[in-house]
Amino acid sequence: MSQLRLYTFCLMLRIYSSLFLLGLLMSCQPETASSALQADAIQMVSSPCNNGVQGRLFSSPSGEVLLSWTEFLNDSTDALQFSRWQNDQWSAPKIIATGTNWFTNWADFPALAVYPGAEEQMMAHWLQMRAEGTYDYDIYLTQSLDGGESWSEPFIPHRDSIAAEHGFVSMVPVADDRIFMSWLDGRNTKGDHDSHDEHDHGHGHGGAMTLRAAEVAPDGELYAEAELDARVCDCCQTSAAMTELGPIVAYRDRSQEEIRDISVVRQVDGQWLPAQNVHNDNWKIAGCPVNGPSIKARGNRVAIAWFTAPNTTGLVKFAWSNDNGANFSKPIRIDNGNPLGRVAVEFIDDQTAAISWMELAGQTGEIHLATVDASGRKSEDIILAKTEASRQSGFPVMAATDDALFLAWTGVDSLVQVQTAMVPLQL
Repeated sequence: MSQLRLYTFCLMLRIYSSLFLLGLLMSCQPETASSALQADAIQMVSSPCNNGVQGRLFSSPSGEVLLSWTEFLNDSTDALQFSRWQNDQWSAPKIIATGTNWFTNWADFPALAVYPGAEEQMMAHWLQMRAEGTYDYDIYLTQSLDGGESWSEPFIPHRDSIAAEHGFVSMVPVADDRIFMSWLDGRNTKGDHDSHDEHDHGHGHGGAMTLRAAEVAPDGELYAEAELDARVCDCCQTSAAMTELGPIVAYRDRSQEEIRDISVVRQVDGQWLPAQNVHNDNWKIAGCPVNGPSIKARGNRVAIAWFTAPNTTGLVKFAWSNDNGANFSKPIRIDNGNPLGRVAVEFIDDQTAAISWMELAGQTGEIHLATVDASGRKSEDIILAKTEASRQSGFPVMAATDDALFLAWTGVDSLVQVQTAMVPLQL
């Protein structure tokens, strides 16, 4: 071989080797995660709601999905209704309760849960006004022992008997004969006179909003009543999940310096541990943003999503825990730059979580959907639906089974109506 040919051969060998190494290095770089959720697989489902709001989804331990909502029967009467997902459609709605003095709020809404040991046993809640003030309302619970055909006389689970705000309830089954519930409790907020601070949400100056919890049995007995945090944000949703060690509650905390970051409080071996921040966002805000977190658990893994806005920059964040919520990963940013928050999170398999949130696009609200895998990689977004960015559009919600993800939100076009969709999971 001549010297020229030998030189050319060596040069080409070095170039091919460099290209191979470059390709190998590029293959090791983080990529956008592939998603089990496909935009063209979204199936809009005919809603059982005629004219109503406050949709909530619940997936029972056996995999049955239930939808509840507040139906407007007329100008003065509301009805809490529910429907089951059966034969690829929602069943005819059934009424849980009706009332003319309910507290029907865009962010504080009723819910339905099922006992895991006997799924014909169910519990539901709604909020009912007192006469004293705008934000004086109570939580009412009712039970069904026959799959929702009939419901018990309602009762109040908080025993303070004080005319104050009680709401933002989360419910999660924790044992065959118990449903855990957490809520915001305003019994300490009442002072000698009402507040006129526009950020105070109508609370008095007597003290701070608290986070409380209890377990409820099918006969209505209350157990394990506890105050979980003595000072929390006034009107952000709570969210609860069941880990291998016990329930975990996520909520927006409130420091004396008005830092309102997301915290969790966990029960381990029957004892509640001190609250801990999920991440130090350092969002200092004088009033409640009405934008709570969402948390779900599967085994020892916990997924959490939340909205924050330090330095006036809105962000939707997500974090994993692999130790029942004792520690969380460094959060990743989920949104696309102009989020309204209103987050929901749901496991779609052991290693993947789905996150929904709302973005502002001009004057329109877009409901976005993405997944995050165990390594923290986010998939490309799916725009599930467009709706108003106003409070009237409420908070989108999710529930999952082994083979499908269900979503519900409030559409406010020509008719205010809870709308639903189903996304098959391509696993």
